[in-house]
Amino acid sequence: MEYLLLIYSSEAGNRQRPAAEDQAIFGEYMKFTQDLNASGKNRGGNALEGVSTATTVRVRNGKTLVTDGPFAETKEQLGGYYLVDAKDLDEAIAIAARIPGARFGSIEVRPIMKLPG
Repeated sequence: MEYLLLIYSSEAGNRQRPAAEDQAIFGEYMKFTQDLNASGKNRGGNALEGVSTATTVRVRNGKTLVTDGPFAETKEQLGGYYLVDAKDLDEAIAIAARIPGARFGSIEVRPIMKLPG
């Protein structure tokens, strides 16, 4: 079964982190990704640009409304994701717990809905 692991953290907090710590965390992400690839569990993933680059689109009464920024103000922002193959939710949670960002942010685990067809 596929699960989307959504990585949330505070952009403001991330900016306050010393450069050496940022580099160490980046190295941890690279190692985690290599391990995930080696296990055959990785189905994809990416880091996202900051929320200042986000655009939210809504259609109301047939009119497209475009707003700069994310859809909601939150303490933590979506910064990236992994799509993984796991046998069940427990395995997906175990994988999510190994993501370096889980130590200072949060990881949302969502099963991918299988649609007919």
